[in-house]
Amino acid sequence: MSDRVALVTGASRGIGRAVATALMKSGYRVAVGYKTNEELACEIITEHHTGIPIQIDVSSLQSVDTAIHAIESQLGPIDTLVNNAGISQVKPFLEISDSEWEHMLSVNLLGAVRCARRVIPGMVDRSFGRIVNISSIGGQWGGLYQVHYAAAKAGLINFTKSLAKIYSGNGICCNCVAPGLIQTDMIAVELNEKKSNEITKDIPVGRLGTPEEVASTVVYLCSEQSSYISGQTINVNGGTYLLG
Repeated sequence: MSDRVALVTGASRGIGRAVATALMKSGYRVAVGYKTNEELACEIITEHHTGIPIQIDVSSLQSVDTAIHAIESQLGPIDTLVNNAGISQVKPFLEISDSEWEHMLSVNLLGAVRCARRVIPGMVDRSFGRIVNISSIGGQWGGLYQVHYAAAKAGLINFTKSLAKIYSGNGICCNCVAPGLIQTDMIAVELNEKKSNEITKDIPVGRLGTPEEVASTVVYLCSEQSSYISGQTINVNGGTYLLG
């Protein structure tokens, strides 16, 4: 896998960090995308020595273009893209402003569009590509206090299907991973210990998931062994989707 170059956005912590680490362990040269926390991104590189930290703000087309140009100059053409960068916000629907909607959609949906649009032409030229979009069970169920987040993640699922319809014939497999409740900093902000214990009772496997469990699924979808899987949404949620 030493000739494969991957970009993982939002990779300084959480699921993105686990994905970047797993890809490096699998032999990929990985651009570890971060927005502000360069130190955390560099930690991954120091440990595995098979990539570079790259500053990328997926809400900015200029930032995306600059980052991808730097990756291609230093590592080579990108043939694997993991769109993981995302934000969350807990807020009642009627209190969410237009600007908050726009920012949520710009990061969680259009960020993936900007990155995919930039790397797909090269993938087409080489007749190989892997794109994995990180959605959420909220994008399948809808949301109560994160309606804009759920809407963006639902859009990401449909975006995945559209790319698969257009580009699967070019050797580009595009899939989506929809995690349930995963032990990350993002979810820790929303759940205190008591609430977490209450929620895990409703998860069929009886616990929260780990970033590494999500990462192992992503790595498989990035591999050449996944060449007959495209346009799918793979649930990594401990069976929670069955309760919907």
